[in-house]
Amino acid sequence: MHSTHGELGPRQRAEALAQLASREFDVVVLGAGVVGAGAALDAATRGLSVALVEQRDYASGTSSRSSKLVHGGLRYLEQLEFGLVREALRERSLILNTLAPHLARPVPFLYPLRHRGWERLYVGAGVALYDVLGGRHGVPTHKHLSRGAARRLFPALRKDALVGAVRYYDGQLDDARHTMMLARTAQQYGAVCVPSARVTGFRREGDRVTGVVVSDLEGGGQVEVKAKQTINATGVWTDDIQQLVGGRGQLSVRASKGIHLVVPRDRINATVGLISRTATSVLFVIPWEDHWIVGTTDSDWNLDLAHPAASRSDIDYLLEQANRLLSTPLTHEDIQGVYAGLRPLLQGESDATSQLSREHAVVTPVAGLTMIGGGKYTTYRVMAKDAVDAALHSLGVAAPSSVTDRIPVVGAEGFPALWNARQRLADESGLHIARIEHLLHRYGTLVHELLQLVAEEPGLGEPLAGAPEYLRVEMRYGASHEGALHLDDLLARRTRVSIETFDRGLAAAPEVARIVAPVLGWTDQDIDREVEHYTARVAAERESQAQPDDQTADAARVGAPDVRMGAKRA
Repeated sequence: MHSTHGELGPRQRAEALAQLASREFDVVVLGAGVVGAGAALDAATRGLSVALVEQRDYASGTSSRSSKLVHGGLRYLEQLEFGLVREALRERSLILNTLAPHLARPVPFLYPLRHRGWERLYVGAGVALYDVLGGRHGVPTHKHLSRGAARRLFPALRKDALVGAVRYYDGQLDDARHTMMLARTAQQYGAVCVPSARVTGFRREGDRVTGVVVSDLEGGGQVEVKAKQTINATGVWTDDIQQLVGGRGQLSVRASKGIHLVVPRDRINATVGLISRTATSVLFVIPWEDHWIVGTTDSDWNLDLAHPAASRSDIDYLLEQANRLLSTPLTHEDIQGVYAGLRPLLQGESDATSQLSREHAVVTPVAGLTMIGGGKYTTYRVMAKDAVDAALHSLGVAAPSSVTDRIPVVGAEGFPALWNARQRLADESGLHIARIEHLLHRYGTLVHELLQLVAEEPGLGEPLAGAPEYLRVEMRYGASHEGALHLDDLLARRTRVSIETFDRGLAAAPEVARIVAPVLGWTDQDIDREVEHYTARVAAERESQAQPDDQTADAARVGAPDVRMGAKRA
């Protein structure tokens, strides 16, 4: 069943479903966000039998909607959370250097200074401490700049927006691709991974949880999954899962909404990113290939967890904050994409969500069930390790300790050598070197699998007509090897077409559906239904972004149909 690279295709899903019903697992993990996928990998590499179930797609919740940064969190230094920052910076260097060098890279930021004297000392000391805590691994050290030097790196900065700046480095990665590849890596080490499978209840023996009941949202039907230990890594859905076990839980997770805008690279004249404080959160202007990501907001969200919606006031707020710094203001017309995500913050005493700790907690509310909440993307591996440690403690078995600090994700092994050979790859494949570089940063050494598909079917080497940044083969591969089951999975997470094109991927949708139909077994009616669902999703998001506030935006967004309801195979 297991390919050498943890292939996640329709055949693997069918086999995995059969295994869910027929085996008892040491551990079943609920939720294939970054922590759940990380926990499945952690348990599998300790020699445990593992199942990973996810109600929608890999990373479809919080883990595809972050700022795309692996960072220590400069602002946590101000809250004196030195341990949290040191831990996150250690993880940053592991991700950049060892675990996912194909998906992550250093990115430079300017921190503009508005006051002479004390602010440079204060910020400089903080950034110097940040460098020291990070052990200077994987990224260059910070540098103090004059106003002129800062504006040479970021000519779009208004002259009156700064008196000088500090340049420092953090890491960046594609969160959704990284999370999916963690699941592929877990599968490579024996984990059984099933997306589009919703947990509807728990199995019980007396008071003990002995597994879960799962509904297959593609083919219909229910499966009982027997497991000695269950790990709940469902993030903002933690409280919902606690309800299924009788409401007994010691974790309370608060959903904090953050939104981001995506604008074309040519709208902001700069070669580095920007970070600046606002009254309620932190403003990031982050280089993202041919685009900029502008974020973020920080507000309570008490509405539909599956569909966090950006409202008009959120978008206006970000534009206003960015335009305080930019000499050429951004307008609504400049926005290519908008995405909203929910941070799963541990409930704290404070009312301001930005003050809630990003530390995580692991609890065992009933025998057989371990729950993990809080944390941040960068520290996913530590959270996963802590959750598996707690489950093993409950299990009372002596398993090896975690080894994930030295298990590269698929595509990472040998990446630096292949990157150096990119011109040869271009010559052999007939693709332009810029295309090869694009593929290497998304697939690493798995690029050979895509080039093989192109060799067999040369038309797959052509760009998508509706989204020419991507090749047709990337969509085919997303369905055959990366677990994508629907158009939304392909356009929003395997690629970023949904936020990187002004039409939100509408022109590409029919084309992509036809490319993946042979792999997913879609008929003409299936293709039409998938395109309709995707079109309705885009319309609902656009409508929500025109609404003045969260309540009206949520009402508009919930109108989007969910294609994962068994209708396709029923």
